[in-house]
Amino acid sequence: MTSESQDARELAVTEEVVASFDGAPSARYREVMQSLVRHLHEFVRDVRLTDDEWHEAIGFLTRTGHMCDERRQEFVLLSDVLGLSMLTVAVNEVADSSATQSTVFGPFFVENSPEIELGGDLAAGAVGQPCWVEGRVRGVGGEPVVGARIDVWEADGDGLYDVQYDGARTANRGHLFTDSDGGFRFWSVRPVAYPIPTDGPVGRLLAAAGRGGMRPAHIHFMIRAAGYHKLTTHVFVAGDEYLGHDAVFGVKERLVTELADHPATEPPPPGGPAGSDWSSVSFDFVLAADETAG
Repeated sequence: MTSESQDARELAVTEEVVASFDGAPSARYREVMQSLVRHLHEFVRDVRLTDDEWHEAIGFLTRTGHMCDERRQEFVLLSDVLGLSMLTVAVNEVADSSATQSTVFGPFFVENSPEIELGGDLAAGAVGQPCWVEGRVRGVGGEPVVGARIDVWEADGDGLYDVQYDGARTANRGHLFTDSDGGFRFWSVRPVAYPIPTDGPVGRLLAAAGRGGMRPAHIHFMIRAAGYHKLTTHVFVAGDEYLGHDAVFGVKERLVTELADHPATEPPPPGGPAGSDWSSVSFDFVLAADETAG
């Protein structure tokens, strides 16, 4: 319990900082920053933050920044494990419930991934059981979305993304375009559950909380097409033991689907493995129209 005079001193600090943004030319910038100040200051008052805790917080954010480069985004990972990423997804979800749901972007997307042909090999040497992935992209009215760009990225059979290896390898990552029926198809590897990176500040945050760091098996998709809202989502594997314990809270029931297992004696689609087991998954994506598109 604080005294009235103490409360007044603290609130005076907040109001002075809020007022410093009154002259911002952008109304949206002013709204966001003034709200951010109020919420941050209220957090400090709520927990009665100590000087030592403030210094530790600054150090934590500094270490988080030092872990970021063109191949790893520790701040995105921090946003993910705090549920901020999924809350932002929820706030921005398209209103049409028939559209495919969005989920977290994740820390491992890389711009300028290689283009592959329809039916091509996205795995590019990644370890894991070969997996045939196919489906269609359509609008909420059922129309095929022709020429949609689909970016795909995925961990390999050891639970690692290409950017987690030394060097500049690119594997299990690429983009392709839908055909005249909105169809897509490619070879990848069967997705597996894996731990998020725990060698940085976010890993230590989870350890201090006694929280697990596993993500259920999934494939990342980002789909863009003129006249439609961009979709960033996952396809999750049904039956995965971590579906109810995703470290980044990204699982949605409608994104969970069955994978089929195929013996080596069953002929695979063209380009598939000869003499080895393989798996397959089929998933259709539904895009919401962007009414603001010119």
